[in-house]
Amino acid sequence: MKYSTILIAVLILAACSGGRSDPPRNLDNACSILKEKRHWARDLNNVERKYGVPREVIMATIYHESHFVSHAKTPRQFTLGVIPMGRRSSAYGFSQAIDGTWDWYKRATGNSRAKRHNFDDSVDFMGWYMTETQKRTGVAKTDAYNQYLAYHQGHTGYNRGSYRSQQWLMNVAAKVQARAILYSAQLETCRR
Repeated sequence: MKYSTILIAVLILAACSGGRSDPPRNLDNACSILKEKRHWARDLNNVERKYGVPREVIMATIYHESHFVSHAKTPRQFTLGVIPMGRRSSAYGFSQAIDGTWDWYKRATGNSRAKRHNFDDSVDFMGWYMTETQKRTGVAKTDAYNQYLAYHQGHTGYNRGSYRSQQWLMNVAAKVQARAILYSAQLETCRR
């Protein structure tokens, strides 16, 4: 009897704790995302005020980087099809920030406790990084296409134009831009 009560309590706690980190159900509707994850709206508004990066640019980038999965990682690589060789990169979390860039952010902002799987930390990172992008490349914070290219390639890679030989990446950047436009229009309607 005692063990069954403990088991039931553990199962209830596990069921209740999953909702905060699960991705939203409807990723194609910004209003639905923010209605389901109300604390995300506050986090995005804070970043928009702090850095001037539009919510829709950050949301569209997150969509294409992690699909709003808090613990997202790059796929594992295998040799001979079966022997695991690690991951493609250290990209992790909502923002898919790599270790070195995340460490740079924590040093530059003094946010030493930031975690890539926390939405508020991830969007603050993205606002900070996109502000750095504007300073280092001249790309406007509202330019989802070029912000994504610089986000993916890094500031040096973007300034060198390394993306020009990667048609697939320019195609993804165009999708990020289209999603930012979609999210922007949706966010206007749900504000009313």
